[in-house]
Amino acid sequence: MIQKIKSQAEMLAKLGIKGLNPMQKEVQQVLKTSEDTILLSPTGSGKTLAFLLPIIESLDPECKEIQVLIIVPSRELALQIEQVVRELGSGYKANAIYGGRAGAKDKIDLQHPPAILIGTPGRIADHIERESFAVKSIKTLVLDEFDKSLEIGFEKEMKAIVWELPQVRRKILTSATEPKSIPEFIGLRDPFYINYLDEKINKLTIKIIKSPDKDKLETLGQLIQKLEGQPGIVFCNFKDSIERVSEYLNKHKINHGCFFGGLEQKDRERALIKFRNGSYHLLLATDLASRGLDIPEIKFIIHYHLPVKEEEFTHRNGRTARMHQSGIAYVLEGAEEKLPHFIEADYMSIQEIDNTNTDAIEFQTLFVSGGRKDKISKGDIAGLFMKEGKLQKEDIGVIELKSDCAFVAINAAKANNLVKTLDNSRLKKKKVRIKTI
Repeated sequence: MIQKIKSQAEMLAKLGIKGLNPMQKEVQQVLKTSEDTILLSPTGSGKTLAFLLPIIESLDPECKEIQVLIIVPSRELALQIEQVVRELGSGYKANAIYGGRAGAKDKIDLQHPPAILIGTPGRIADHIERESFAVKSIKTLVLDEFDKSLEIGFEKEMKAIVWELPQVRRKILTSATEPKSIPEFIGLRDPFYINYLDEKINKLTIKIIKSPDKDKLETLGQLIQKLEGQPGIVFCNFKDSIERVSEYLNKHKINHGCFFGGLEQKDRERALIKFRNGSYHLLLATDLASRGLDIPEIKFIIHYHLPVKEEEFTHRNGRTARMHQSGIAYVLEGAEEKLPHFIEADYMSIQEIDNTNTDAIEFQTLFVSGGRKDKISKGDIAGLFMKEGKLQKEDIGVIELKSDCAFVAINAAKANNLVKTLDNSRLKKKKVRIKTI
């Protein structure tokens, strides 16, 4: 039994959120009465929190089985939702399972079933087939970014999951774009539509920058140097292109991270962590990063390669101009390159770009070999760094606390000395290793 259910105000306070936005408030009201709901809202508008809060309030604290199943297209989104549930501090257990994760870890998590289980379609379908967990208490099914799961080929697995959950009373589908259709196998019954996709109108500016050459790499380099210090994503269509651009940026000593499907999961996660905490201002990515990722406010995106489909263009652009902020998307057009019909914008030169960024501190990420399971908190880490490491409050950036470790952004100028001073320090009852990554 859950010891104490926290109020919504208490949970929001833990996230440092003072109030809900209009979309989140409407979702709160709709989910109280609607059996099936389709939520359409731009990337970064807060869909995860919108459906999690009412779901948590509806959970039965006496139930010891899984009550909510959340299906997502990627492991990154699964981990992101798991993290949000934990940070809300409701007292309910949540676990994420996904392809590429050791089956032994799944077994450990499922021995004591979470109230909320999050996972990718393939891994969830496999566990249901193996009867790894009971499904009789699952009353809510969330298909988060459902169109993306279908797009990347998970229809068979999603059908299998829905078929095995006839007792589900409530289904919630979310997407960041208008879906062409809703598959019949999902079995929606007169769903309530909540559509906030038009909220982004006029917040995004699109500009075309013409490269004098077929090879756009030099033009990209000039544009990135002009935008230095602002957070942004460069979208490429291929892994090889990312590696080529990365080599160019390394040569010019431009700090950046890379994110694409071929990377080891650990490398993908660390690239996102360093991008979130400001150690990287720039991320080179394929369309894998165009939706469903927990990343910060982004000032710009660059289409180094042109998107093939209009949906890809929309999703890439959705990474900026989020939550009522403005943003800009730059489209690089090579010599003799023809833009697709769905890209219509004015041309501009790199010289016309005004960069007034004045970030005072450059951050570097430190790895700490202790986390939640060691009873270590963010406050414990900040206290050690300030008391023993002699850092000021402004020298410490974002702290991401995981189950068995933590990642901390600190003033890059002080990183090496801090590691020398604090490596092998004791946090709570654990001696921790501290190193730069």
